[in-house]
Amino acid sequence: MPKLTHLDEHGRASMVDVSHKPETERTAMARGEIQMRRETFDLIRDGQIKKGDVLTVAQIAGILAAKKTADLIPLCHPLALSKIDIALELNEALPGVTITATVKTTGQTGVEMEALTAISIAALTVYDMAKAAEKTMKIQNIRLVEKHGGLSGDVVNE
Repeated sequence: MPKLTHLDEHGRASMVDVSHKPETERTAMARGEIQMRRETFDLIRDGQIKKGDVLTVAQIAGILAAKKTADLIPLCHPLALSKIDIALELNEALPGVTITATVKTTGQTGVEMEALTAISIAALTVYDMAKAAEKTMKIQNIRLVEKHGGLSGDVVNE
């Protein structure tokens, strides 16, 4: 059974020491959705949300969130990120918005948490921007799609 890396020998929370790890290129991609009523979807699509351009504001929020992950999640290492790409796509089938985040760095630890944080905050921003129209939107399926680099190797979940 794998050991939980954020616990010390006494079972207390501990930031992982990555000083022995080599710096390598690391990438992570995460995805999530926010589902809504058709009427809310139409308002976003047609640019009729009173707060402004929902998708652009959510994209910027996701970028900022990735950069601030270590400030939000206590045991994450602060990282110098070399790329953050947040894509928000209107999804007729949900109806809603599908959000994809790709994050890159060259460092001693991965960027999975940065990609997942970006998705979470981008989705919350969509909710905030459109909540006057609907308070029943569902943020869902936030997950790691893939990661590359590091000692644990590549992971592809989709």
